[in-house]
Amino acid sequence: MTTTHSSLTVRCKVHFTQARRGRKEMVVGDALPRVIEPIGRVPRISRLMALAIRIEHLIATGEVRDYAEVAALGQVSRARATQIVNLTCLAPDLQEAILFLPPVIEGREPIKEWMVRPIAAEPDWQEQRQTWNVLYKT
Repeated sequence: MTTTHSSLTVRCKVHFTQARRGRKEMVVGDALPRVIEPIGRVPRISRLMALAIRIEHLIATGEVRDYAEVAALGQVSRARATQIVNLTCLAPDLQEAILFLPPVIEGREPIKEWMVRPIAAEPDWQEQRQTWNVLYKT
């Protein structure tokens, strides 16, 4: 009886992932692309500006009746809800500047919401821009 041995080669891509208890696990297929974590954090004033715009939208579409309901849903006082929504009184370009402030890498944030309140209270957008430019050197 004669036997011949043929060689069989299987090729596939594999990668290793972290399994439970620090073990490595071999997985067939291409590795998932690494997600690059953004450096820093979004400034609080930017998050509040986005929230103010969202609240205005909810009220305009009728999903929320008034600021009192917003305050109750957000578990804040009516006064605080009004302070946040008053950010929408800023000139559109200032709102955009606040939304796109650079991330805070470390330490305290350079622009705080209480600093912006007097600017938002000014009804004239040109005055708002002048005050903003003096305070924040944009």
